[in-house]
Amino acid sequence: MKTEVSGDQKKFKGCNLLSLLFGRHNRSSSKKSIPNHKPATPSSPAKTRPPSSSYPQRRTHLNASQLVVHKSKPAAAPEKRKQVTTPGNGLSGELDMMIYDYQKAKGNSKLVRASSSNVMVYGQLGNIWGMNNGINGGMGNIVRSKAEQKASTPPVLCRALSKRMDPEKLKEMGNEEFNAGRLSEALALYNKAIMIDPEKASYWNNKAAALAGMGRLIEAIKECKEAVRIDPSYSRAHYRLATLYLRLGEAEKAVNHYNQSRKVADTNDISRATNLQMHILRCSEARKLKDWQSMLKESQSAISSGADSAPKIFALQAEALLRLGRHEEADSVLKNAPKFDTDAIINFFGSAVNGYILMIQAEVDLASGRFNEAVALAERADKHQNNREISAVVKRVKAVASARNKGNEFFKFSKYSDACTAYGEGLHHDPLNAILLCNRAACHSKLGQWEKAIEDCNTVLNLKPSYAKARLRRADCFAKLEKWEASAQDYQILTREFPADEEVAKALLKAKSHLQRKS
Repeated sequence: MKTEVSGDQKKFKGCNLLSLLFGRHNRSSSKKSIPNHKPATPSSPAKTRPPSSSYPQRRTHLNASQLVVHKSKPAAAPEKRKQVTTPGNGLSGELDMMIYDYQKAKGNSKLVRASSSNVMVYGQLGNIWGMNNGINGGMGNIVRSKAEQKASTPPVLCRALSKRMDPEKLKEMGNEEFNAGRLSEALALYNKAIMIDPEKASYWNNKAAALAGMGRLIEAIKECKEAVRIDPSYSRAHYRLATLYLRLGEAEKAVNHYNQSRKVADTNDISRATNLQMHILRCSEARKLKDWQSMLKESQSAISSGADSAPKIFALQAEALLRLGRHEEADSVLKNAPKFDTDAIINFFGSAVNGYILMIQAEVDLASGRFNEAVALAERADKHQNNREISAVVKRVKAVASARNKGNEFFKFSKYSDACTAYGEGLHHDPLNAILLCNRAACHSKLGQWEKAIEDCNTVLNLKPSYAKARLRRADCFAKLEKWEASAQDYQILTREFPADEEVAKALLKAKSHLQRKS
């Protein structure tokens, strides 16, 4: 016998939305029939329903915001996870991967799904979220005109989709982007061509060119070596590899690959590489002899010969300037030197070269007054190294930094004589440290030792002519000694550097007025 189902029950069973929102009833409860009226008994008094007018009218349509689900215990909100797209299979998957590479190069985080015939932008529940010409597309799809869709779709992607994954076409498109200076886009297209056909040497060579243009020379060498592995007779790859080695200061390897590039390299290329070899050798010899002037000259010649991205040669130049007492120039050289990741330097040049570069950077930081940075770099240089020179630098850097901290503490409590002694201990390890000299000059000034203060300031300004604090201190000492002409000269320079400083302007007027009285 078939059980007849009421209309309300049919409506409940057929409405997935309401069942999802309000929860499904148990089968046992659905089988029970609930009478409309229950007779009143003494134990269960009758419940009378209020008039229908006191209840709001039932809505036929409910908005999502008006539906409330009552639960005994509120469940914890699920942790939001970042949506990650994964490429599919076949042509669609290839297109997804290509678009992913393109977006990665462009730095675009918008999720894109591509098919062989169109490009659609993912949104939430089929919507495009965000502002579109000032209109928020929250609920409901935003349909753009064909002109807008054409303008918003990158032309490189449109053309790439139309080429249907032909690696040669992708390489040609990459070449167009490269020639237009859009190196990131070119790199993405070369990468896609390599994914389709990884045994084509020209794709790797072109990728190396894009990386080199972006300053990623060590990565470019890796790609060039892959091109040469695939095709050992590939002259252009050998030539590019030689040029990269030359720029990084690897002269011997550069000569080797220039010779293998046959007709692509000319005699000038090979002579540049051999000259670089000669300059590097002379620079090393000058360092052993502590001939800093020759070392400076040879390091500069090496950079002029093509080693414009060699970190070790820049460190050699900075060291020569540091030993010659040209601290500001040494600091400028390292600031303008090419920057490489530490791991990349160790893997390419070796740990010894990395230790030397860190050691020189620590000494330059120490001379420039960056004491904490100097200690940290010296410790990094000494790590995993068994080098006496580096170990000696670490001890010296730590001793100078400690003396400076000790002197500052004494000065803070007006113990100027003790502070002067502490700064002197630091200068015993680093006689030309401009910061310690200037601090000791301040102590001499507080103790009324004007001549000694001027002497220290003179040394500082020979090392760092732009050190305004030392010049101001010297000008004040000259005034205390009534050497008004020398004081006025220093104050004149300071007013040009700090035109808005009222104290300096007043001191200059005072010095000039004393000069006029004498005349």
